Amino acid sequence: MTEVPSPQLRISDQERESALNALGEHMSAGRIDIDEFGERSARITAAKTRGELGELFTDLPVPHPVFGAGATAAPSPAATPAPVQPAASGEVAVRQPEWSPAQRAVAALTPLVWVAAIALIATGTAGWPVIFAPIALTAVGRALWGKGFEHHDHHHHDRHRERREEFRAMRDEHRRQRRLDR
Repeated sequence: MTEVPSPQLRISDQERESALNALGEHMSAGRIDIDEFGERSARITAAKTRGELGELFTDLPVPHPVFGAGATAAPSPAATPAPVQPAASGEVAVRQPEWSPAQRAVAALTPLVWVAAIALIATGTAGWPVIFAPIALTAVGRALWGKGFEHHDHHHHDRHRERREEFRAMRDEHRRQRRLDR
């Protein structure tokens, strides 16, 4: 028989991120609007215990936050996930996209075009309008394949660290605001 963890247990940053990802899925599905997403996101970032997180999902179906070791399996928002299907455990299952050769070529070419444009401008070989070439390539890639098309797996840890810092800053700001409101 497995023991149900106490709602008084403190949550980790990964569990908090899992809750934010699940909340994003509910907004994408139209269950909550952008204002409610903002309110609940602020409460998630300020939450300290599993019970506080659970309260935010009582009126929502699966997906819910993943607690424990499975929390690291939450989808990365910078990835371009395939359609999301709820897993048996209630955790959000995400399949990474299969990239076509054209997508791979554009994703590999984009940073090279950026470097070349900056080098040409810095050396004086070309004028500043050259910067529009990488901007256009990036815009076309994002329009065709989504925001995460130019990111490679080695950037995953950097994105995760940046998001974690953003969530911490949001949580700290929310806590400061709550103290001022008292």
